[in-house]
Amino acid sequence: MAIASSETLSPVRAAALVSILGGTAAAGLMFFAIRNWIVAAGFLATALLMLAILVMWRLLSPRAQEMRRTIDWDFARVVADASHDAIAVTDRAGRLVCANEAYAALFPGMPTPPGVPLDGPCVEALAQAGRTAWRDGLGRADRIGVMGTELSVLVTRSGDEADLLVWRFAIAEEQDLAETVEQLIGGIHGDRLGAAGIMAALIAPDGRVRAANRVLCARAMGGEMESIVGRDFATFLAHNPSGQIRFVAEKDAATQHSLRILQIPFVEGEGAPMLVVLLDEEQQMVAPTGANAGNHVRGLVSLMPFGIALVDRDGRFLQMNSAFMRAAGVNGGQPPLYPGDLVVREDKAAVADAIRRFAGGATHSADMAVRLKDHPEEPVALTIAGARGLGDAAVLLSLKDNSEESRLKREVAQATKMQAVGQLAGGVAHDFNNILTAIIGHCDLMLMRHSPGDSDYDDIQQIRTNSNRAASLTRQLLAFSRQQTLRPQILQLPDVVSEVSNLLKRLLGERVRLDVSHGRNLGPIRADPGQLEQVVVNLAVNARDAILENEPAGGGILTIQTRGVSMADVRAMNHDILPAADYTALTISDNGTGIPVEILPKIFEPFFTTKEMGKGTGLGLSTVYGIIKQSGGYIFAESPSGGGARFSIYLPVHAAPAVPVGKAVEVKPALPAPTPWGSGTILLVEDEDMVRAVAERALTRQGYTVLSAENGEAALDMLDRHGKPDLLISDVVMPTMDGPTMVGLVRKRYPDLAVLFMSGYAEEQLRKSITLPNVGFLPKPFSVQQLAEATQIALAQQAAGG
Repeated sequence: MAIASSETLSPVRAAALVSILGGTAAAGLMFFAIRNWIVAAGFLATALLMLAILVMWRLLSPRAQEMRRTIDWDFARVVADASHDAIAVTDRAGRLVCANEAYAALFPGMPTPPGVPLDGPCVEALAQAGRTAWRDGLGRADRIGVMGTELSVLVTRSGDEADLLVWRFAIAEEQDLAETVEQLIGGIHGDRLGAAGIMAALIAPDGRVRAANRVLCARAMGGEMESIVGRDFATFLAHNPSGQIRFVAEKDAATQHSLRILQIPFVEGEGAPMLVVLLDEEQQMVAPTGANAGNHVRGLVSLMPFGIALVDRDGRFLQMNSAFMRAAGVNGGQPPLYPGDLVVREDKAAVADAIRRFAGGATHSADMAVRLKDHPEEPVALTIAGARGLGDAAVLLSLKDNSEESRLKREVAQATKMQAVGQLAGGVAHDFNNILTAIIGHCDLMLMRHSPGDSDYDDIQQIRTNSNRAASLTRQLLAFSRQQTLRPQILQLPDVVSEVSNLLKRLLGERVRLDVSHGRNLGPIRADPGQLEQVVVNLAVNARDAILENEPAGGGILTIQTRGVSMADVRAMNHDILPAADYTALTISDNGTGIPVEILPKIFEPFFTTKEMGKGTGLGLSTVYGIIKQSGGYIFAESPSGGGARFSIYLPVHAAPAVPVGKAVEVKPALPAPTPWGSGTILLVEDEDMVRAVAERALTRQGYTVLSAENGEAALDMLDRHGKPDLLISDVVMPTMDGPTMVGLVRKRYPDLAVLFMSGYAEEQLRKSITLPNVGFLPKPFSVQQLAEATQIALAQQAAGG
């Protein structure tokens, strides 16, 4: 993973430095003026408050909005691969930013839509669909030929800033619908239609029968149970002398019935099949004076697998089948009167005009992008067609159920938001670590000049204590952004729960009972045991608070369960996010107040809390989320209808045998204990002036000769003048030339030079991008003592290696 380096000092960081240095200077002046550290500390606290305001401004600034575009496309591909359709995502610049496996299989080489290889003059139709989507939010291109296969393409504008297009290539809807209707007519549903006196057939464009129910076959063949599929449908029909239509096989006048034929063009376009319904003339479907469609039409519409609704000439609903009601979110107890009642106010007039036009005689069909009143954020495709021969029904409406697609879009958007916020949180934590390094270092230097009996000692110690509290918050931000340093081991999950059980009993108190149960034959996992213990503690404390808010009559119960989940179990779950694999699951549930549905999607966001001011940082669940994701696992939150909350964690099973918690995996040879004083020359490279100043003073007090440089180029120049140092201490992310690049050049001159990197980013993330051997790492913020110890260890390792 590449780590971006800032080319120049950002305005926010410059303002932060001014705030801190200005506040420190003011604090120093006040101290020398009135000799009171409490007042001086107040000035410093004011500077920190100004810094906090700057950070919040940064979070809400346009630059922060730009940072939000860092998207977890790996996660998006996992979600997209759950669909059988080919899906691709492009940005405003026309670049392909994400595509699923189905798209790669359909278009080898991963071309960017609309520039994909198509049959005939379809490229312009696809490009027009893209332009329509940018303008209206939804575009569509039907009957697009790709290597002999007809596809239907739906293009949707998406993204937090509406700057992405989602291209969905699916088998042409008319083909899907025709095959579905063919199966329905030829199966048990066709028999049900026959029992109601309805003869139905699917007729191909050449006039041949693709499917027919059994009652039609029997009538057409004169009572013989023989299929008519593949034959010319017109050969079975004839006209009476009076012009009425009848079956040719019914030659006896006593058995002849005049027929009424209804042709339903449920899909349009050349080559589309036609649904034909035949009724005996005495069994007319709709009474001439009736206001509603008859039972036969209702039966036919209700059997359709896609959303169908019938509208009369006055624009009122006559009937909606269950698929239509589900797609439109209609309440069966209070159905709407007009189609316009389903959409938002801005779309009402367009829908009403289209229905009036088709009710007045328009014969073609049209697609409209509308926004439903219950889901205004997601445009859907509404198909409108004129209806003839269906009694009072004048207009036929078709609406596709997009609930599953919308759910996948929301999950992708949520994952994108979490990734963007995590990236932003990691950057903020890095900046704070630099500032806290300077504050803690200066406190350490001042404490060296004061003894515990001095009046100023307690004030300095209080500043240092609060700085350490701030450092713990930055560690939680790094945990959420998946940038903390983990020490993974191969372990058993029940061992982790057992280690923390005694602590949980003290935290829960006497009013909450802890129930722990473990499954059998659990697979080992690879994770940091300390971080997993933090996950369990954070979830348990949240559950305790929820229980005590409204304590149940039978007392509170916190349940912790572990169980094995096999690959077959995962497939049976049919989960869109959880990949098929073997997992060891941890479930933590309670019988508290539960989580309201409206805030359930927000609970893992940093700084989101429902607790009172001052009673929570809002980082507990975000830390849990970051630890689990960084460990390669998955976490899901639920709030069952019966009350309480349940968190389910799935950690992948590791193939290697487990090591009991608490036992070392690797034993390294003991190094000499660090001594308080040292000797030798150290080259210190750090672009932050305040960090470089405190580190230089601290190392000088330890007895070292310190050469300091503000960037990589200056460090190389200093080496030219002074020669090889005993140790090189360098920051990682610096402008112009970063630390690893500079060290790589130095190692060409001095291959055995000892190197110690220091950074506000996590060691685990840096190790992935730093390929240099034999380098140490010191995380920020660090104290003077930690800097001295890391320096001594690096020099001792160099001496031992030499």
